[in-house]
Amino acid sequence: MGEVTVRFVGGPAHDLVRTLPADPAGTPPARWVLRHPDTPPTPGGGGPDHLYQRDRPAGDGHWTMSFVHTYPTGVGQ
Repeated sequence: MGEVTVRFVGGPAHDLVRTLPADPAGTPPARWVLRHPDTPPTPGGGGPDHLYQRDRPAGDGHWTMSFVHTYPTGVGQ
């Protein structure tokens, strides 16, 4: 399995660029859950989860993942 570069759009991870696993066609997952990107993990691993969904490939070679929803602490697990 390869990797693909994605740019998160909207929500707390706006403009964050990361590599995600890619399927055989080279596309990122349809949905991705992300912890808040600017804070260290809390003791015990709790914290809100942010749901992003695959959007489309951008002209710069990245894919975009659009913000959908934030789940309160522990709900997204």
